[in-house]
Formats: sequence, C-alpha cells, structure tokens
Amino acid sequence: MMPAEFDVTGKVVFITGAGRGIGRGIAEVLAEAGADVALNALTPNHVEGAAAKIAAASGRRVVPIIADVTKPDEVRRAVDAVLAAFGRIDVLVNGLGDSIRKPLVTLPDSAGSAPGVSDDELRFIMDINLTEALLCTRAVGPHMLARRSGKVINIASWTAHQGGRDMVLYTAAKTGLAGFTRAQALEWAPYGVHVNAIAPGIFPDVVTSGEERVRQSTQRAEQTVPLRRAGRLREVGFLALYLASNASDYMTGQTILLDGGLGL
Repeated sequence: MMPAEFDVTGKVVFITGAGRGIGRGIAEVLAEAGADVALNALTPNHVEGAAAKIAAASGRRVVPIIADVTKPDEVRRAVDAVLAAFGRIDVLVNGLGDSIRKPLVTLPDSAGSAPGVSDDELRFIMDINLTEALLCTRAVGPHMLARRSGKVINIASWTAHQGGRDMVLYTAAKTGLAGFTRAQALEWAPYGVHVNAIAPGIFPDVVTSGEERVRQSTQRAEQTVPLRRAGRLREVGFLALYLASNASDYMTGQTILLDGGLGL
C-alpha cells in the first residue's frame, strides 16, 4: 500500500511542453497517481492526442491547453484557462525545453565547424528553456501564494552541472533555471510554496527526435552513462510524483540529477 504522503489524488497539475517527451512522461505518471492534468503545447499536433490517451488510461480529467508560453499574454491566458477548467493549480511543471548543438561563435582551425549561433537562435533557446519558466511561475505565483500552498517543478538538465561542447546556450539557460529554482524557493518558502527542479540526463523520445536520433542517443548512453543505458521517460515522472506530493514537503530549492550517473 502506498504511503498517504505520496497520494496526489485530486491535485491539479499544469505541465508545459507536455505533448511529448519528458513532459508527457510526467503527465502519464501523475494522472495514473490520481492527479487531474492540464497539458500545454504550442500546437495541438501531439497534445490533444496525448490528453485523450492519458485520460482514457487513467480515468482522470486531462485537458489540452494550446499556448506559446514564452509570451506573457499567452501565459496569462493559459493559466486563466486552467483555473477556469479546474478551479485551482496545485502543481506547476515547467517542462518546456529544447536545444541546438552549435558553438557560440564559429571556431577557428576546426574543420567542418558549425557556424556560431544567430540572434534568433540565442533568443529562442533562452526563451524556451528559461523565460518560459519565469513567466509561468510568475503567472501561477499569486494563486499559490494566496492559498499558501503549491509545488513548482522545473525541468533543468544535467548540463546545469556539467557543460557540454556546442551546448553553450542550452547550458546557460538550464544553469539559469537551477539558479532561479534556488532563489524562488527562498522567496516563497515562508508561504508554503515549494520550488524544486529535476535535471535529467539522456532521455530520448521517438516522437520528438525520430527513430534514428533515438538510436544514436541510446548508443551514446550505453557508452557514456555509468548505468549503461538511456533514461525512460516515465522515470522522470516518478521523481516528479515525489516532488508534487506531500512526501517532499521538507524539500525546496533543490535541483536533483536524474542521469544514470552521467554528471558524476
């Protein structure tokens, strides 16, 4: 029998970037554990189908929310839609993210070096990995603070602890997200709102990357990860369940590596 502290039955969870990948894995686990879930994505392409499948499998209410959560007005609209649908938000998961593999500037004396990042690429990577979390947390904050209860879970990355070649922008954004997690946790701790982060390692997803890139990521994980395998998307969901539940009520401001030992 599961300890009562892990029970999230009836909690309302808002997850950004949830149509596929890690966000969807989190949504599946939390819905199975009894939560009602609002799934956000930029387009309906994946999220509407994901919402229907998760609802059918779990018996919980799962609602798709289509919005660009890197834009303040759309964030407010999305949060208002969740509150209108469910009446409250108990857990916010800032799960939106993406990366590109490019150096900051073109490297000299490096055959075949990729060109440096453009202005648009710089803004995109910072917005999708960091600005999104700031905007969504700001929008949900007044609701959680007024209730003196809430859990914010940021999805960071192992690169926040160990940089990677050609991943300067992504590393900068995810490191900023870890710092934001610490600072926001301090600011909201007196009001009963907890802020933590998960830093996943290699978690390939066919829907996001395609079969060939998943195969390459899996092979890389088998060679570089101490546990000799890639992560499974639902495994991030298991850690998110802990952070979303009352079992984690004495934890705040932490960024927890979930990377098979990759960052050691």
